Amino acid sequence: MSELTSLTIAEARAKLAAKEFKAVELTDAYLQAIESANDAINAYVTVTPEKALEMAKASDERIAAGKAGVLEGIPLGVKDLFATRDVHTQACSAVLSRFRPKYESTVTQNLWDDGAVMLGKLNMDEFAMGSSNESSHYGPVTNPWKASGSDQRLVPGGSSGGSAAAVAAHLCAGATATDTGGSIRQPAAFTGTVGIKPTYGRCSRWGIVAYASSLDQAGPIARDVRDAAILLKSMASVDDKDTTSVDIPVPDYEAALGQSLKGMRIGIPKEYRVEGMPEEIEKLWAQGVAWLKDAGAEIVDISLPHTKYALPAYYIVAPAEASSNLARYDGVRYGLRVDGKDIADMYEKTRAAGFGTEVKRRILIGTYVLSAGYYDAYYLQAQKVRTLIKRDFELAFNEVDTVLAPITPSSAFAIGDEALAADPVAMYMQDIFTVTVNMAGLPGLSVPAGLDAKGLPLGLQLIGRPFEESTLFKAAHVIEQAAGTFRPAKWW
Repeated sequence: MSELTSLTIAEARAKLAAKEFKAVELTDAYLQAIESANDAINAYVTVTPEKALEMAKASDERIAAGKAGVLEGIPLGVKDLFATRDVHTQACSAVLSRFRPKYESTVTQNLWDDGAVMLGKLNMDEFAMGSSNESSHYGPVTNPWKASGSDQRLVPGGSSGGSAAAVAAHLCAGATATDTGGSIRQPAAFTGTVGIKPTYGRCSRWGIVAYASSLDQAGPIARDVRDAAILLKSMASVDDKDTTSVDIPVPDYEAALGQSLKGMRIGIPKEYRVEGMPEEIEKLWAQGVAWLKDAGAEIVDISLPHTKYALPAYYIVAPAEASSNLARYDGVRYGLRVDGKDIADMYEKTRAAGFGTEVKRRILIGTYVLSAGYYDAYYLQAQKVRTLIKRDFELAFNEVDTVLAPITPSSAFAIGDEALAADPVAMYMQDIFTVTVNMAGLPGLSVPAGLDAKGLPLGLQLIGRPFEESTLFKAAHVIEQAAGTFRPAKWW
């Protein structure tokens, strides 16, 4: 890690403004880091050096002219789910091979408008379906962290594993990501980074490849709480092209950092104390409670009674929406086409060759629960449960300002873990603490809080009222100040 790539966004921004170095130098340092590390980590599926240096040169010109944007010259990685004009956009699926859109997603356009520089596209689970980044057409991402005394390769979490790994390994200053059931927060926890899934509607979904449209939400993964606040401010906006985006002013999230927690009420949900929870997670949770209490917050026990139904309900709603969204990949208009004897045969062969195992599994589940004989028994019931989960949080937020909970049931596990590979439901259990937030459309933030006995990072989750991300940043900053930040030992 060079001196330049070790700077946070806030630090790099200040030094660029002071003209201590140029944006081209900073970008070149990241491109060199990617070149030397990506074979080992596999975080990037496409690197765009010419585009990056061109954008950095333009940033230097704006800085010299006194017209710098809030992210001027800051090199970022982009999850392969975001459309980037004339640049590889495949959702890490073979079915979208060679697809280069002629348009830019609203979120990435917001970042470029603020002066950010694009380094390339980041690896992810295919169509964002996964909790380990092992379902990618481009192979698994390797977590920059390793257990003490072990050389075993670990997953970075999913689906935004490439984003989290690239940020942790200093292969970008920050990254875009998406969260449908925990895909920002779980990888952030596994890699010792900060990730926030904003309120549904806070960031435009236009130009983001859809998985489950009522659950998907874009957000940043960053090295610390301040950087996450800076990135979300740029990413968030209302958008006429996305009718689910909400026209509420975007606050200065960075201004929330360092504010007192005196008078803040923090809820501790008893339902998150699940059977078989590792002692380390329980201990970490208690430590987080103590830090917030020491900072002046009041701790309140709360109940979210329908939490136990959240995971099965999520794995009905999300695949149902996915089966509908993925019907557009048929080999006719773009992406992969496998010829057949007629159009129906071409559809079948294209989808069989283009979709991976996990995507096929979820399409099958979704089609099943939407079928005439099972719609009422499964999909309709799941939507009712979703309403009850949302109601649980509404009642809780009458009593508290934010909720503190675990984020993952363990630290990062091994790539190719046999037990998880053999049992998809066991893999789905990785999302047990995260899916409620998406079902209720609430903001959730993952902040590193410590290391386990193996020396691997663990995170805590803060959940807030709709559009009160500032409260999460304020509380997360307190945890970060107490716990410190965590960096993997370089082996790549």
